[in-house]
Amino acid sequence: MVMTKMMNILVVDDEQRVVEEITEFLKGRGYQVFSTTNPGDVQEILDKNNIDIVILDIKMPGIDGLTLLQTIKKKTPKTEVIMISGHGDMDTVIEAMRLGASDYFRKPFRLMDINSAITRTKRFITLNNELEKTKENIDFLSRKLLENIGAQLVGNSESLKKMVAMMSKVAQTDNTSVLILGESGTGKELVAHGIHYLSRRSKNTFYSVNCSAIPESLFESEFFGHKKGAFTGALSDKEGWFEIAHKGTLFLDEISDMPLEQQAKLLRVLEERKVSKVGSRQSQKVDVRVIAASNKDLKKLAEENKFRLDLFHRLSIFVIEIPPLRERKEDIPLLLEHYTNLYCKQMDKPNLKIHPEVVQRLMNYHFPGNIRELRNFVERAVILCDGNELTPEHFQIMQQEQPAQPSGEGKTAAHNSTASMEYETYNLEENEKRLIRKVLEITGNQKTKAAQMLGITWQALNRRIKRFGL
Repeated sequence: MVMTKMMNILVVDDEQRVVEEITEFLKGRGYQVFSTTNPGDVQEILDKNNIDIVILDIKMPGIDGLTLLQTIKKKTPKTEVIMISGHGDMDTVIEAMRLGASDYFRKPFRLMDINSAITRTKRFITLNNELEKTKENIDFLSRKLLENIGAQLVGNSESLKKMVAMMSKVAQTDNTSVLILGESGTGKELVAHGIHYLSRRSKNTFYSVNCSAIPESLFESEFFGHKKGAFTGALSDKEGWFEIAHKGTLFLDEISDMPLEQQAKLLRVLEERKVSKVGSRQSQKVDVRVIAASNKDLKKLAEENKFRLDLFHRLSIFVIEIPPLRERKEDIPLLLEHYTNLYCKQMDKPNLKIHPEVVQRLMNYHFPGNIRELRNFVERAVILCDGNELTPEHFQIMQQEQPAQPSGEGKTAAHNSTASMEYETYNLEENEKRLIRKVLEITGNQKTKAAQMLGITWQALNRRIKRFGL
């Protein structure tokens, strides 16, 4: 049901005087009004007209109001019903609300009683329409993401619905820069994909760039392209990422790792909407929406002069914050079921049941690695499971039982130490920091050798050393 300026209201009461009084009042307020004193006419009126609200008397001869209410809600569930009750009908009113009535007013009534009931019901209809639209957006977005990148948005929490509503709003703009903030593993790139597929740019390129993986010496060539012969090794013309994403979306992940000097060059392109290839004096226009993402507080970094404040303001025209999994725990059962089915399908296993204890323990876990960590838990559990049910023993986190707590003095300290150790074990950033420190110790702080051992470039290692303050 779509809300329109003029709502259609049906008045049903066996008293002609009541019907006429309500009808006259509602018509005077701009509503389209239908009316009947015969309950048997209601279904025919509903079939022929798009009725938004029915005002229905509880006590009528022939068909009582509660029976008619049930029929209305069964056949036209989106039609809202306001009940008219007599003195002493409160038990019946409560039953009517349980059966789906949205509001009520009493006889003898004042015209303001009718007006208040309709105003509340209109707000209720508007809210339902917004929730339905959000659900439709989530379903549509999940289908588009599944078709294009094989991933989905999964969940039914209010925070997820609000986030999708934000994505839908900014997707309707064409060039607005978007900044996505969230902890590691929350799905920032998935949200960026979602904005792209909800926008008019959806049929064009979505190009993803990890800013922490770009050597400074190659920044301009990668972003803006180069001409043949521009430098040693430039054997042919090369398109930059802005050219590749022309008419589409350029996603800049880990934007906080971009060196300050390169941030200035990026800002210039965002302001001018033009790029110049390395080795060329000519510039060309580019039509690209830029979506950036970070798991760090860019505003704080800007205040500390570790990130350009002007670039932060340019990127943060529209900010979407992704809540960590621990703040949307009601989505954990849905995510658990989704990933279980996904990995069962990938591994050619029959769908596995999930023991209730698994759900309970996961709901009590803090998930420092967020959805990525949950997904990894489930993948490992499905691999380990040889039966037809996932149980706690299949989940790595659940196998680490808490040691018995000492009694008396020192109990709190021991408990806190264990909790801290457990948190660090699954903190991805802490693990990375610890590993880099260990490798640097082994190599005597030889960065080139350490980078080789870690399987990353020297530049990527150097950025991490600076980021972690090693």
